[in-house]
Amino acid sequence: MRVFVTGATGFIGSAVVRDLLDAGHEVVGLARSDEGAASLAATGAEVARGTLHDLDILRAAADAADGVIHTAFIHDFADFAASGEADRVAIKTFGEVLAGSGRPLVVASGTGLISQGTLITEETDAPNPPPIPRVSEQTALEFADRGVRATAIRLAPSVHGEGDHGFVPQLIEFARQNGAAAYIGEGANVWPSVHRFDAARLFRLAFESAPAGRRLHATDEQGIPFRQIAETIGAGLGLPVKSLAPDEVEGYFGWFAHFAAIDNPASSALTREWLGWRPEHVGLIEDLEAGHYFTK
Repeated sequence: MRVFVTGATGFIGSAVVRDLLDAGHEVVGLARSDEGAASLAATGAEVARGTLHDLDILRAAADAADGVIHTAFIHDFADFAASGEADRVAIKTFGEVLAGSGRPLVVASGTGLISQGTLITEETDAPNPPPIPRVSEQTALEFADRGVRATAIRLAPSVHGEGDHGFVPQLIEFARQNGAAAYIGEGANVWPSVHRFDAARLFRLAFESAPAGRRLHATDEQGIPFRQIAETIGAGLGLPVKSLAPDEVEGYFGWFAHFAAIDNPASSALTREWLGWRPEHVGLIEDLEAGHYFTK
């Protein structure tokens, strides 16, 4: 099939492109820059130049494809509401193009957007209204009743692997800046995780066969205690590890304090049952212990 992929040059999207091509699909990827376009073309994919704000380009690419995989997001935490709105509009644009066709629309969401402190499953509803202004899942699934095979993939807070520039590298940078790796209180809050290549395969499986309206969990490990992550980072950097009292959290983590406190156990049992998804790559702690996270 011919697949239009947004975020095609990103950490997750590039892995999705590779998995699709290896499975025999044709890929058209969205690229913002000359560098991104060149790297995408080198994989054998076609290139559509543009951004999430170029709605005419998005419409044309979606219309010419057998479906869309949307992994792009503007990670501007200084204006997260604007990023969320750009994401919503792009997904709505895809949905309107695909409406009535039965073609797939697979969008990236996150387990951390759902709830905290209790185990979430694929049957756990997203909050309405959402506490965080990102509504990719809600927007896409509205089209499940309009003839679109819309599905949402809830990614773990840590999608890890070589080339990661997400949450774990941020934790490593905080440890370097502060001279110690840290966790909050007892560090008992947990982060689920998944390797980028396993997540990429799930996007492909969802595109190929997931029924409309499904919410899928890209979580290999259901929940790793944050203290264990901090201890592994400390060992990798040769730094001490410490617990932060409530009045120390903001000074250490700054804008990242909310994410460091995430307590987000998430099961993927139904995803595995529905699609036969079986993660094959290393877990987060083993990936950290491999050392590549600490060479930058």
